[in-house]
Amino acid sequence: MNEHEIRIRMADGVELAARLYLPDPGLGPQPCLLEALPYRKDDLTSSYAESYVALCETYDYAVCRVDVRGTGSSGGDATDEYPEAEQSDLAEVIAWLAAQEWCDGNVGMWGTSYSGFNSLQLAVERPPALKAICAIYATDDRWTDDVHWRGGALRLVDLVDYCHYMTPMNVLPPVPAVWGAGWEAEWHRRLETNEPWVLTWLRENRHGAYWNHGSVRLDGGTRGYDRIDCAVMIIAGWADGYRNNSFRTVAALADAGIPHRLLAGPWAHADATHAMPGPRIDLDVELAAWFDRWLRGQGEHADGCDVFVRSSTRPEPDLDLHEGWWVRVPSRPPVTPHTVALAGPRDLPVVADVGTTAWIDCAGHLPWGLSGDQRIDDARSLTWDATPPSAPVVGQPRARLRLVVDAPMASVSVKLCDVFPDGTSALVSRGSLDLAYRDGVHGSPRPLVPGEPFEVEVELDACAYAWTGDNRLRVSVAGADWPNTVAPPAPVTVTVLDGSLTLPLLEGSFPAPAFVAGAEHSSESDEGIGWEIRHDILRRVTTAATRTDSSYATPYDGTARELYVGEVTVDTRTFDQAAHAATTYELTWPGVEIELRSVMDVEIGAAGYDVSIETIATRDGREVSRRTWHEVIPR
Repeated sequence: MNEHEIRIRMADGVELAARLYLPDPGLGPQPCLLEALPYRKDDLTSSYAESYVALCETYDYAVCRVDVRGTGSSGGDATDEYPEAEQSDLAEVIAWLAAQEWCDGNVGMWGTSYSGFNSLQLAVERPPALKAICAIYATDDRWTDDVHWRGGALRLVDLVDYCHYMTPMNVLPPVPAVWGAGWEAEWHRRLETNEPWVLTWLRENRHGAYWNHGSVRLDGGTRGYDRIDCAVMIIAGWADGYRNNSFRTVAALADAGIPHRLLAGPWAHADATHAMPGPRIDLDVELAAWFDRWLRGQGEHADGCDVFVRSSTRPEPDLDLHEGWWVRVPSRPPVTPHTVALAGPRDLPVVADVGTTAWIDCAGHLPWGLSGDQRIDDARSLTWDATPPSAPVVGQPRARLRLVVDAPMASVSVKLCDVFPDGTSALVSRGSLDLAYRDGVHGSPRPLVPGEPFEVEVELDACAYAWTGDNRLRVSVAGADWPNTVAPPAPVTVTVLDGSLTLPLLEGSFPAPAFVAGAEHSSESDEGIGWEIRHDILRRVTTAATRTDSSYATPYDGTARELYVGEVTVDTRTFDQAAHAATTYELTWPGVEIELRSVMDVEIGAAGYDVSIETIATRDGREVSRRTWHEVIPR
């Protein structure tokens, strides 16, 4: 294997930094796999190289990792996530790769999270050389299933994670050894011109053209998938936040006649080879087999879904192994609807901080952790218990509720749980909705009319689950899902007049797929991790706090330190809410020490979001830049 650092020139003159991993030239031209990310290939995510080396050395693929425009050591401006310029760039990169003498003209694209997103986006763009993609923990709908909005409500705790840390990351300098002379001038240009992406995401607080861009699924329907003309593999994890890019996606791909495969396991937002919870599989084996079929014409393929059906397992925030079994089912699994009645009327004075035991449901791995025992949340919710079905739930449950509220702004959260004989309550699936979107989350919000009954449908997240033993099924309805999403801006009582939950139950028996086993245990470590829920008893304020601190060596004789601190709070009397995030990046190379510190504070009220951001950059201990932003964004 040979490694090469290269620069790929775009049509507008901007050069993208890329690293090539090339197999033995004696093998002749081979297909190339592309991953493109904004997370800095030469320091903050330099550890990803292990996977590139494995795909090259073990499976004889050429591999290319690119820093997207304006990030890492690439030129240009980082204006937003998934901008049109990025998609145009990557189409050019694919054409460039296909034309190289060491490539046989066939290119695949893959990646996790951000690079899963842009793999789907490039599939829509249809560059001729792109023959297949694999999107891991990604989404087909940026409005409903990403880190910004959920059910029309702001994702609160995500504000102190990715939504903030991209502000300082985007203004880190290019790596001097990669950029060469002028790296410091480029750094100063970034410091002076970059704007926080989070401000755009807060301004775009309605569905529309902004969120349709970069989404395969258009306007929440089934349109858009037929724009793809290459083979698509989707990998989803039931402990991850991107679960819904699964059954609905492959069903739409099947309707469009696009070759596809869904692999849905128990995992959180990490490589299935090492992720928690298990069982884990060797992901490189699955990736190589997929790309062998579509880039080399080797092996057999049948469209369908390989799905892990989770079964009753006591919850732990760092659960290493989930009970269950694998099944191979058709692209549209045969299901029968099963309805659980939710009798009413029942009143629910909303508790602002209900939801803490379910925690965040985006990334779903440390430091955020997996969902715990739901009893604390259940006790502050309306619950209905029932005998569970004998068949597993496979798909997206849907709740229908008739409601009355006594204030113009309210939310509803619906959870499906598995209750053990001793009372332990394990989360199966959940969904939530800002009730201003009662006509549909892709439509226009409108204020509630206190005292006026209305009906609403809440779609829960995709799942595959079976109750075992003497366990019971529980439906839990609350008026908040905090801190995953913002609570209502003021106290409110929600009355459930009546309702139902419809479960899609799998019909029949199906074979089990075979996998090469992954790691016996998860590679997640709690070193440098902090994760707390704090209650100020006197002030009636609940705080959810996280902290991650790590240091490591990087290429080009460098070092890196990443420190992420975040807190979100809610006053349980007034429902006032706030978010505070502080991120520090420290990078060193021979003769150079860089530090980027950024702080963001967001006050959340009925009228909107009051946002303050400050970013400070130093070189060798001397301040070289300080920028501040302040904006009040209407709700």
